[in-house]
Amino acid sequence: MSIVINLDVMMAKRKKGLTELAGEVDITLANLSILKNNKAKAVRLSTLNAICKALHCQPGDILEYVEDEEEREDAADKADGGDM
Repeated sequence: MSIVINLDVMMAKRKKGLTELAGEVDITLANLSILKNNKAKAVRLSTLNAICKALHCQPGDILEYVEDEEEREDAADKADGGDM
């Protein structure tokens, strides 16, 4: 399972730069950059709330679940009858 952070997409749609958004959300540029570049291991709900407020969007506009290739293959194997 992978959660993809599409912050860069929403920032582009809203025409907001990293520095501007960091100021509005009250987060360091370094930490916002980690989120934007999909390197974060976690995000606080208060931070997500502030980002959504600043970008006028929903959490689902920023966070996306993407199934790993291995998980897709496992699911396909189970649907075909598993390992017999």
